[in-house]
Amino acid sequence: MSKRCELTGAGPLAGANVSHSNRHTRRRWEPNLKRKRVFIPEENRWMRVRVTAGTLKTLTRKGLKSVEKMRARIVRSNPSLKIPA
Repeated sequence: MSKRCELTGAGPLAGANVSHSNRHTRRRWEPNLKRKRVFIPEENRWMRVRVTAGTLKTLTRKGLKSVEKMRARIVRSNPSLKIPA
């Protein structure tokens, strides 16, 4: 399974650890993924999704429609990004 949010497409980021002596070693920052059940009122069913904690917070506060709009905006700004539907 890829480490990618199913709703926003957020994935791992890359960078460097920088020590006190200024040595650089490569590392990855993994997204904080959680597996949750989300109720979809339009379809009257539950759906299991893997989402980041930040997306889950937005989902709880603003609802699924807001997250879908956010996802559409991400896809529009970067059409080459492949976000699962």
